[in-house]
Amino acid sequence: MDPTRKRKLRLVLALGVAVLLASALVYTSFSASSEAAKPSELQPGRAYELTGKVVDNSIRRDGEELVFRVRDRDGTESVPVTYSGTVPDPFREGREVIVSGELERGTFVAERDSLVTKCPSKFTKDEQSS
Repeated sequence: MDPTRKRKLRLVLALGVAVLLASALVYTSFSASSEAAKPSELQPGRAYELTGKVVDNSIRRDGEELVFRVRDRDGTESVPVTYSGTVPDPFREGREVIVSGELERGTFVAERDSLVTKCPSKFTKDEQSS
């Protein structure tokens, strides 16, 4: 076989493999992601990233699990959450959180170590000033 033709064949083969690997990577990254949702949008049997605010007076420990409620930012609907794992330092009542998991029998069961606390924005309007 001609060396020039052999190099072209190797190049085409390498590019074909690279395109297949890139396509597999894109497919995997999109199919593995979970949908972000607030408590009023949850449906059983699907993985979500739950976003919302921790309800006042709802945080308690149940053995190794942390149990609390998360409500919609702009509403009153809430869902109980069970979580185990590392708890971020800024976690507290009224703080916005994101946690991954799924709804099971009316309770959001969070994945271990998936709790993220959102920092309050320093650009929001201070409600106390008038």
